[in-house]
Amino acid sequence: MLRLGIVLMFAAYTASAIKIGAFNIQAFGDSKMQNPEVSPVILKVLQRYDIVLVQEVRDTDLSAVKTLMDELNSQWSEPIYSYVVSDTLGRDSYKERYLFIYRNDKVNVHDSYHFHDHNMYSGEDSFSREPFVVMFNAPGTVIEYFVLVPLHSAPKDAVREIDALYDVYQDVMEKFQTDNIIFLGDFNADCSYVTQPDWDSIRMYNSEDFTWLIPDEVDTTVGKSDCAYDRIVISGADLHNAIEPDSAKVFNFQKQYKLTQEQALAVSDHYPVELELMSA
Repeated sequence: MLRLGIVLMFAAYTASAIKIGAFNIQAFGDSKMQNPEVSPVILKVLQRYDIVLVQEVRDTDLSAVKTLMDELNSQWSEPIYSYVVSDTLGRDSYKERYLFIYRNDKVNVHDSYHFHDHNMYSGEDSFSREPFVVMFNAPGTVIEYFVLVPLHSAPKDAVREIDALYDVYQDVMEKFQTDNIIFLGDFNADCSYVTQPDWDSIRMYNSEDFTWLIPDEVDTTVGKSDCAYDRIVISGADLHNAIEPDSAKVFNFQKQYKLTQEQALAVSDHYPVELELMSA
């Protein structure tokens, strides 16, 4: 009876909703993981999610990522957190990585690729940090297969980069034969970087094929600014129907963990954005 109970409990857990987040951890690297005031907050936030995109990973040798994963898995007899990480990305000496951390008891990586946006004929280079596209398989959800497309735009090029996500959308559909796609990350999609008139030139914003789940009026920043920089955008009818109603929101870790603004800003100048996929 005990064994049956454990099996049933495990089955119920693996079939639970999948929570997905995107968190720009400002300048994530060894110094933050070695800070005893900061690293526990980072761990607590990341443990909210079954899949989480981490941006601004400034970790050339992945030593901070290894420490992070060791800490995430330290309470388990076997590792349940895994990760997939992009190449170092950036046009100049400033480089970042996209990092996806996921619970391998609930989801797995089906496929991935780097979107290559450089046109050898025109010389056009749309993205400072090209999206690292990952297809996930989540057997416990109603949709099972879906694609995550991250973007941390260069602020001065935010309008052009957000618009270029439409080209990534077309590329993903051709490669993976699905339109069940979640675009997420720090788009810098507000305030002085994307003004109201700019939205007219952003294809994804004006197409009925996409739903913007984080509205323009929310604040995703920790500091004194009030900007909806971080966004989640979805496409695909099946994916749209798989999202838990009202689950797309900003996670205010400062309020949740009762931190001062100084303590919160030591973690990041952004809050995570998140959503949930329904269980099967």
